[in-house]
Amino acid sequence: MVMAMRVNQTGGPDVLSWEEVPVGEPGPGEARIRHTAIGLNFIDTYFRSGLYPSPSGTPFVPGNEGAGVVVSVGDGVSLVKPGDRVAYVGPLGAYAQERLVPADRLMVIPDEIDDKTAAGMMLKGMTAQYLLRQTFTVGPETTLLFHAAAGGVGLIAGQWASHLGATVIGTAGSEEKAALAKAHGYQHVINYRTEDFVERVAEITGGKGCDVVYDSVGKDTYPGSLDCLKPRGLWVSFGQSSGPITDFNLALLGPKGSLYATRPTLFTYVAARSDLEKTAGDLFEVVRSGTVKIGVNQEYRLADARQAHEDLEGRKTTGTTVLIP
Repeated sequence: MVMAMRVNQTGGPDVLSWEEVPVGEPGPGEARIRHTAIGLNFIDTYFRSGLYPSPSGTPFVPGNEGAGVVVSVGDGVSLVKPGDRVAYVGPLGAYAQERLVPADRLMVIPDEIDDKTAAGMMLKGMTAQYLLRQTFTVGPETTLLFHAAAGGVGLIAGQWASHLGATVIGTAGSEEKAALAKAHGYQHVINYRTEDFVERVAEITGGKGCDVVYDSVGKDTYPGSLDCLKPRGLWVSFGQSSGPITDFNLALLGPKGSLYATRPTLFTYVAARSDLEKTAGDLFEVVRSGTVKIGVNQEYRLADARQAHEDLEGRKTTGTTVLIP
């Protein structure tokens, strides 16, 4: 038995319960890992609240991201071996001292990257990778808007997009967060609490708008995000931290400029092992080279995950947060 944070019924942060759970020996294609650090992500709150249903129902252990050491492996596993330092984005179950993981989801951590950094960067960093390099190919001619610029994905994306030569505009909810975003690659940051982001984007771009808008906020930024785009621009909705969009009107894309819209997920982009290796390898390279710096800005004990969720949903955190078993 190991200790884990479990959800027995969906709801607020108070439903997180610190309990003993069993962990068996790895079966074929599996590895058992001992966590050294676990990534905290907004998607964790979606599963906890029931906004996203757990594939296994309740009870379940939340968490999609972690790093640790391989304890043992099952039959047919050759990608990793006991003693390897590994990180992953995988099926739910990360909020535990130890767990079983499909071995083909594990990536060996480069020596230059520590466990806390690895645990906190896999989901957010690979999300930034597919957004900037696959969903839309960002380059020197690109002007983009990234909402929640001071969040975990936002701080990574700002550095990466700036390195690619783009004009990078962000939104943030305070002057402190705006300053943090500017220190991470954003040339322009809009405080959405004191400024109208649609008007400011028009001013910054000389009325031309953006090629692409990356929107993980949802309800509070829709349909304003569409008004920030050039004709035939792309709206990338990849989250809903302020709540889901319940009235999306496909016909609205026409009069607003024959716009494109997509709702991508990381899990689609890394479903194949070859795609996972390419996406993670790209992330490892920009982190190892110093192009992208991963700041672990908050740490909580795993047993204090309830407080971590409260702080995350209360917008009290910035950048990357990890839970320590």
